[in-house]
Amino acid sequence: MSATEQAIIAGGCFWCTEAVFRQLGGVSEVESGYIGGTMSDPTYKQVCSGTTGHAEAIRVTFAAETITYADLLDVFMATHDPSQLNRQGNDIGTQYRSAIFPLDDAQRAEAEAAITRWNAEHEGQQAVTTIEEATIWYPAEDYHQEYWEGEGQRNPYCMAVIPPKLAKLRKGFSERLKG
Repeated sequence: MSATEQAIIAGGCFWCTEAVFRQLGGVSEVESGYIGGTMSDPTYKQVCSGTTGHAEAIRVTFAAETITYADLLDVFMATHDPSQLNRQGNDIGTQYRSAIFPLDDAQRAEAEAAITRWNAEHEGQQAVTTIEEATIWYPAEDYHQEYWEGEGQRNPYCMAVIPPKLAKLRKGFSERLKG
């Protein structure tokens, strides 16, 4: 059994981000949750109100010898719009911000490098992705976990948003997908 690491990222609706990262080889778990706010044990309804300061985020458990943290960040930057401040599409508010929550100094350096790479590849655009302190992680309610695999494929919002993200993933990162 290989050692695993974790990454915490926020790129809009966690249902959508989770669906992308579950497809990656080397990823053993993706958990939706909340991070970066001021309230203890926030609920989905509280986070959606935009008053808690939390972001909808995912915590990815991965095997670094199969997929690196830098690889995960490149997928993250490519499968959401890091140039939109506090929104992704129709999801608007700080809870939908683009953010990376590094767990150590090495991850912080990789996060800075990923943003720099994205900016260099997207002349005329600037990523507004923040690098924030990894505060207390709160898992989202059970019904949010593995949402795309369950309810999501019957949810019109998910059907409009997730398939294009998965298409970007397949187009740009086919070698990173689970076999």
